[in-house]
Amino acid sequence: MPEVRHSVCALDCPDCCSLLIDVDNDKGSRLRGNPEHPVTRGFLCGKVARYLDREYSPDRLLYPQKRVGAKGQGKFQRISWDEALDTIAERLQKVSDRHGPEAILPYSYAGTMGFLNGGGMDRRFFHRLGASRLDRTICSAAGGAGLMATLGFRYGTEPEQFRHSKLIIAWGANVLATNVHLWPFIVEARRNGARFYTIDPIRNKTGKLADKHFAIYPGSDLALALGLMHVIIGEKLHDADYVANYTNGFDALAERAGEYPPERVEAFTGIPREDVVTLAREYATTRPTAIRLNYGIQRSDRGGAATRAIAALPALVGSWCEVGGGLQLSTSQAFQLNKAGLEMPELQQRSPLSREARIINMSELGKALTQLDSPPVKALVVYNSNPASIAPNQNVVLAGMRREDLFTVVLEQFQNDTADHADILLPATTFLEHTDLYLAYGHYHLQLARPALPAPGETKSNVEVFRLLAERMGFDDACFHDSEDDMLRTLLDSPHPFLQGITLERLEREHSVRLNVAPGAEPYLPFAHGGFGTNSGKCEFGAEMLDYQPPVESRLGARDLRMRFPLELISSKSHDSMNSTFGNESPAQSQTSTVFLHDDDARPRGIGNGDLVRVFNDRGSCTLVAGVNGPSAGLVRPGVVLAPSVRWNKLAPDHRSINTLTSDRLTDIGGGPTFYSCLVDVEKCGD
Repeated sequence: MPEVRHSVCALDCPDCCSLLIDVDNDKGSRLRGNPEHPVTRGFLCGKVARYLDREYSPDRLLYPQKRVGAKGQGKFQRISWDEALDTIAERLQKVSDRHGPEAILPYSYAGTMGFLNGGGMDRRFFHRLGASRLDRTICSAAGGAGLMATLGFRYGTEPEQFRHSKLIIAWGANVLATNVHLWPFIVEARRNGARFYTIDPIRNKTGKLADKHFAIYPGSDLALALGLMHVIIGEKLHDADYVANYTNGFDALAERAGEYPPERVEAFTGIPREDVVTLAREYATTRPTAIRLNYGIQRSDRGGAATRAIAALPALVGSWCEVGGGLQLSTSQAFQLNKAGLEMPELQQRSPLSREARIINMSELGKALTQLDSPPVKALVVYNSNPASIAPNQNVVLAGMRREDLFTVVLEQFQNDTADHADILLPATTFLEHTDLYLAYGHYHLQLARPALPAPGETKSNVEVFRLLAERMGFDDACFHDSEDDMLRTLLDSPHPFLQGITLERLEREHSVRLNVAPGAEPYLPFAHGGFGTNSGKCEFGAEMLDYQPPVESRLGARDLRMRFPLELISSKSHDSMNSTFGNESPAQSQTSTVFLHDDDARPRGIGNGDLVRVFNDRGSCTLVAGVNGPSAGLVRPGVVLAPSVRWNKLAPDHRSINTLTSDRLTDIGGGPTFYSCLVDVEKCGD
């Protein structure tokens, strides 16, 4: 009889699933969702359901290695951990001595969502070293900044409440691909009479199941939000009492929205004016109404402002007051753990700098590696990320990573594109093999995971690697001797009421604990009575930030660009990968090797379904297979092309992926990337 062990999915997903794994003689035989978890509810997405195939893949990295070929060739030789650690410590010390410690750059993101292995001992190590700090903007920075500016907190509607909604709008949210555990609550709501609408440039799997799909032009979400406000305010459909008591800036918002009548919004968004009016009326008069907003809308020039405007809609109509109302973009800030105690930024004062280090935006990695000076980046340590594939302006990033004077360390589970550029390549554990604590950004349950499986070969957790490196560097601070449990107790040592009574012992017993956001099992209504986290304590409408300008790279943007590159590229998440995780598996390869075009765009270019095509702009090109979408299927509208991401470069015939085309231009606020404001053209290969 197999032993059933608990774990938690560490992948970058709002669902943060509770897992059960059957283990026979320390080998996992079956992985499934925990039926007792109120969000996971006994099922997993297709990606994680297959995770044991990844766990036991013959391609796992199991031993430390050093480079023996040119950077990017991926040729390595096995070495011992002692040689690897000694080499890294020696080279980092040499860089620090010659150029200053800020010439060392850590690069990581959400390859694991665990606190300890995602941002624990590593942060302590780099703070003590005096390395440059990384501004981790690649995914959600603009949306987070917009949410904070409007609401003051990154809180939102609980997923469990969506079952009570009567109108649900998935705005830039492909729920079935990126938030599948919300879907059963949507299904339940629809069985009870709710309507379900989607707003997205792509009519994806979720859009095909919607009652209505609004195929918006890429990057025009702010204009649509203002158009909805125009109708709601103009027809006095807003909640005057809620607005008067709990918001700030209504008069200025009314004036701004007055500039966006439905006919102007139609021109900006491609959504017929009558649909703008109907949607506004339905949203304002249906009770309760919930918006599931996702981060696609903020990957554009005005993405922060778009988030601000959409996040203001529930306050405008008073839907925060209702169970099943409001909006969810993120719940992450409710996990008010002691991150400062975990990361220990004060260690920077003990570094050779004796001050805070400079900050480098990860979305501008190419510039950092090829242009930055005083000092230039001379060492790069990559973990929990694959920048050679996922960073924008890929050709510049790869040019920087191939510098022979750049010492690169990569901690990885598989030999991906970034690993091919390592000088020292270290084998990392998976989430099934180490201890960690997990927040969620799509619900309010804090979860603990212990190792469910033994670590194979000589793999080590990030916590252990950076603890060993601190020892090799001679750091004698007591914090580098902390065990995982010491770090967990530090994290849980928080005075915030949401965390009161949640101890390591309780998490050991229960595995998953709901934050104290509401008494008992009562629904959490974060802003039913105001309580916003802004300086005013009110929802800030911020009309001064909400004037819409089309993205530079769009059908209504810079004329010279759109004349040469008339197609708007969306490189949204593939259904079978998690950014570049799983990129080496055949289902992900099949999706990320395709670019979808509308028949109206394919036919004049002589492109048919299955043709090999070149997608290009001034930044570069990549070779993909054409998926030609006729009007009946409706995946993309004319003028828009879809290339699911992220493909591993090494698996492409030209060793390039879609991020060869994306720019490192930043969003209006938050310093995020503008992945979805990207103009291209497509031509048939061989023509």
